[in-house]
Amino acid sequence: MDERAKIPVSLPSTNPTVSYWQDPPDDLADHRSTPDLPKFADTVIIGSGITGAAVAWGLLQGPNPSSILMLEARQACSGATGRNGGHTKAASYRTFPHHASTHGLATAKQIASLELRNIRATHAFARDHAIDCDLRPCDTLDVVYDAGEWAAAREGVRGLRAAFLKTTPVGRYTLYSREEVLAQFPVHDGVFEGREERVQGGVGYFAGSLSAYKFGIGVLRACVDRGLNLQTGTPVTGLVAVSSSATDGEGKWDVNTERGVVRAGRVVLATNGYTAGVWPRFQGAVVPLRGQVTAHRPGRGMPAGGCLDRTYSFIYERGYEYMVSQPEGSRFPGDIIMGGGLAKAQEEGLMEYGTTDDGAVNEEITDYLRDTTGRYFGPDWGEDHPEGRTRSEWTGIMGFSPDGLPFVGEVPGESGLWASCGFQGHGMALCWECARALVEMMEGRDGEELREWFPDIFRITEQRMTQRFRGRLDAIPKAEEK
Repeated sequence: MDERAKIPVSLPSTNPTVSYWQDPPDDLADHRSTPDLPKFADTVIIGSGITGAAVAWGLLQGPNPSSILMLEARQACSGATGRNGGHTKAASYRTFPHHASTHGLATAKQIASLELRNIRATHAFARDHAIDCDLRPCDTLDVVYDAGEWAAAREGVRGLRAAFLKTTPVGRYTLYSREEVLAQFPVHDGVFEGREERVQGGVGYFAGSLSAYKFGIGVLRACVDRGLNLQTGTPVTGLVAVSSSATDGEGKWDVNTERGVVRAGRVVLATNGYTAGVWPRFQGAVVPLRGQVTAHRPGRGMPAGGCLDRTYSFIYERGYEYMVSQPEGSRFPGDIIMGGGLAKAQEEGLMEYGTTDDGAVNEEITDYLRDTTGRYFGPDWGEDHPEGRTRSEWTGIMGFSPDGLPFVGEVPGESGLWASCGFQGHGMALCWECARALVEMMEGRDGEELREWFPDIFRITEQRMTQRFRGRLDAIPKAEEK
């Protein structure tokens, strides 16, 4: 893993796989607000995913918003936001015990509360601004196939219930026995690597799904309408800090692009897995990891044609898949979106770390993901669609940190350079609220009110940036049930 973390991070691929969500691309995909880049901007945001869009929206809410320039290397919202599975889900019970034992109960409660609030805020913004993004708030079910994972799941639920009370939103989880899962839901025992794995139990709670691409585009469009200068097809090739004597009050950073140099008063890195490609100090601190997703046409036996009433995850030893079904009214109602499979690749997906090439897929993961729907849904899947099971598959680049937490705040020792990145593949449960916190910090509202709800442990520190990267912390094996 040390060698994978050292691979120099590059700019985004110029020929990415075609994401299900971006086919066809939105009219805003190649937008340039002005023919040429401005010479100066008060704030330059690098990256146009949910984080960049949310930061721009926050900065534009003041009575006298400053000039904001957003630079995107490829098309608008073409990175991880436009390539994820669309799952607005926070499996807080899985991380709560670790956070409580490592960072203390108060911090663990802050993180769990933020995750649920993030999902609700994302849903609320889509509703309030009438963003057509196939939004569907609903319950989810985690189907657990491993005894150790099932024991850990129950421990996590007990911990959250004790911390928040079972009746509060954050502590509202339902545990299902094996018999209840098999009787109430269209899932079955599976076969993993030639051996049968039995359902151990399930965990139900609130979640939802949406097209993160359509949502991100919707936020960007609202920002452009309010004065954001969006420049797509403009890779940032480097940042240069400019001394105060040289700026004459004009700015602190020179942002170098293939189309010219922009001087900025401050810069926001909303670049997630690509962050070290823009600012090398993040090399090894935000490590890219290529994730893979596939869209399946629903099997003929699926209930409601595949438009299921909830989302799912399927958890096994050292790995998991996550799944949403497209709702009625979407372009392809009933399509099953299945992501994951990393642990089933050679060396548990080691070669997917450190790569920024979302222009290719891992064939091992392709083969594995294709079989997931028939395996998990068993007889309820039925015959494959006449046009074939797989409609499309694609990859995207996530960003992982050594301690499993995002980096949010001003980069140590670099005045005016801000970042919100490293979301561990769980950006839909973190990005919006982290962006809101970053705006509070940038606008000078970094006081007790912010600290009441935003975890200090998310803030960027030199110590956090220099830790050794060990891979996905959520893949550390659980102890066998005794």
